[in-house]
Amino acid sequence: MRFGRAAAPKRTQSGRRGAARGWRNRILAVGAAALALPIAAGLATPTLAAAAPSVHTPVLRAPAGGFEDLMVPSSMGPIKVQVQWAARGGNAALYLLDGLRARDDRNAWSFETNALQQFGNDNITLVMPVGGQSSFYTDWYAPSNLNGQKTTYKWETFLTKELPAFLEGYGVSRTNNAVVGLSMGGSAALALAAYHRDQFKFAASYSGYLNISAPGMREAIRVAMLDAGRFNVDSMAAPWSPQWLRMDPFVFAPQLRGLPMYISAASGLPGQFDQPNSAVGVFNTGNGMALEALSLVNTRAFQARLNSLGIPARYDFPAAGTHSWKYWEGQLFASRNMILDATGAW
Repeated sequence: MRFGRAAAPKRTQSGRRGAARGWRNRILAVGAAALALPIAAGLATPTLAAAAPSVHTPVLRAPAGGFEDLMVPSSMGPIKVQVQWAARGGNAALYLLDGLRARDDRNAWSFETNALQQFGNDNITLVMPVGGQSSFYTDWYAPSNLNGQKTTYKWETFLTKELPAFLEGYGVSRTNNAVVGLSMGGSAALALAAYHRDQFKFAASYSGYLNISAPGMREAIRVAMLDAGRFNVDSMAAPWSPQWLRMDPFVFAPQLRGLPMYISAASGLPGQFDQPNSAVGVFNTGNGMALEALSLVNTRAFQARLNSLGIPARYDFPAAGTHSWKYWEGQLFASRNMILDATGAW
């Protein structure tokens, strides 16, 4: 695998190759410096560790459709980002954030849902960062000390500085973006939009935890993070510290004023996609019911908070549904028009 583009589809549009030659020479020195960043031992997958560090940098262009795996330099080491380019070369982007058990090989939006098909004909680039298990996509103050992590998570820095700067080389705007996420990614999507209003024009939370300073929530998150990779919540933020409160949508809610938002959480009762027919299926459904019920309590509290501030949002509280991907696929489709409206990506 090469840094920069991987498995790029051939482009046939006239004039693009000539422009690429001109830009390649100008940015080669910058790319060489960025590509010298070491691979983080605690974050890299076996595939990344075996990658040959050949120099390859983005070239200013306007992609028109197609799917690529990019390797993006960061302070954490090279990060894989899966991208589906805007159908007609537009500059808008939709960031799709994963859940607590984010994998190191693929972003689950790319294979657990039909997100690629939903936006396949739209003029918006899907940006799917890979990795970040239990990270809440925030900047930690130390590596997790329970699982041997060597590098400190700096996901907010990556998603709001390093990645946008890299994608700009492909013609993706730094300022015409939407961000959505589920569960862990739901609260993160709202946080990124709240603190980086110049970057994001829309945010959505599906089954997010939007009141993490409520009684018992920190310990619930502690247990969940230990189960998902043995990550230590205390390495992310000290209890009720300014950093912890900064992560809490209930606390930073006033900073969301004027932002188009879609907020959803289901009841936790089994629905059409919950048909357990084995002991494992029963366990997964029960676990999904509990997680979704907790999300619903958090989301309702957040709704009351926004209402008290006079901040509007679109809400959806389905009567049935658990904490699982097919329901989030439906929520993405339900918010699709808002995403395209906010970014002008029709």
